[in-house]
Amino acid sequence: MELVQVDKHGAWNALAVATWARRHCAFVGMCVIVNAAAVSIAAAQSRSETTEATRTVSTVERSQTDEDDDGALSLAEPDFVVVNLPTAMRLPLFKGNFRLTHRFAGNLRRGTLSQQASNLFGIDQGAIIGFEYRFAVARHVQAVFYRASFDKTIQFHGKYDGIRQRRSMPVSTSVIASVEGTDNFKEKYAPSIGVVVSRSIGTRVAVYLTPVWTGNTAASLDPIAHDHDLDEHTPTDDSLRVRRNTTVVGVGGRVRVRGSTYVAAEIVPRVAGYAPDDAAYGVSVEKRVGRHMFSLTFTNSFGTTFAQVARGGAANTLYLGFNLGRKFY
Repeated sequence: MELVQVDKHGAWNALAVATWARRHCAFVGMCVIVNAAAVSIAAAQSRSETTEATRTVSTVERSQTDEDDDGALSLAEPDFVVVNLPTAMRLPLFKGNFRLTHRFAGNLRRGTLSQQASNLFGIDQGAIIGFEYRFAVARHVQAVFYRASFDKTIQFHGKYDGIRQRRSMPVSTSVIASVEGTDNFKEKYAPSIGVVVSRSIGTRVAVYLTPVWTGNTAASLDPIAHDHDLDEHTPTDDSLRVRRNTTVVGVGGRVRVRGSTYVAAEIVPRVAGYAPDDAAYGVSVEKRVGRHMFSLTFTNSFGTTFAQVARGGAANTLYLGFNLGRKFY
């Protein structure tokens, strides 16, 4: 009976089998296609994640390398000084930097505009000139020599850049120690010790806090006048000298306005000790060109050393000047 039934309904059974096969083959085909698409998407996503991870690692490694490279340019901190105050900028091992300072003697707050123009805004009245060279004698250690014509002052100072700002450290910190003497380092010795704490904000802004203690700032109560002649220096009698100390807390900052153009400012209030006249301050407009840094300065003092700045600036004075730095690396 089954053979007859099969034969009798063979055509119908064959049609049913063919229909079932077409439906299930289509379903199986769809499953294969969906599975292949899923595998392709997963592979693409895996490649993307691998690429992104590689880029992230590369970026981190490059950033870490820049953080560890003392010679890498910091756009927010391109110079070793603000106006007169030191920054936390590092110097590569066995490399150097030269700096030239000028503070012209004409008081921009004295006389009319035409009178100032006739003296070329103080340039015709001479200048206090200084030369500085710093050299990295060891990693993160700088030795600095500076000589200013202001009372023939020579300053030796060292700087240790111990802490550098990074992801785990919000600030950079440097320790400074100095001693200076007038008449080519023969008298009126004034030691200084202090700390520079700096914070860079992106590539645009850097701010500084610089507490410094300076000894013997009142070595002579007689003001150091700008002298245009070549007379021999007359030492001050030791009995007339008054030895006092001064503690200052300098505050400064630099803003990168556009490209390689900057504006910097600082003020150095005295918080303890000998504090004649007004706190020293300065403003500068700066341009960085390659390894050179040029700063057009406006200050209320001729002072450029730690003791000179601690002594402050005279009231109602403003002097034109400039700093010119050149990196040898």
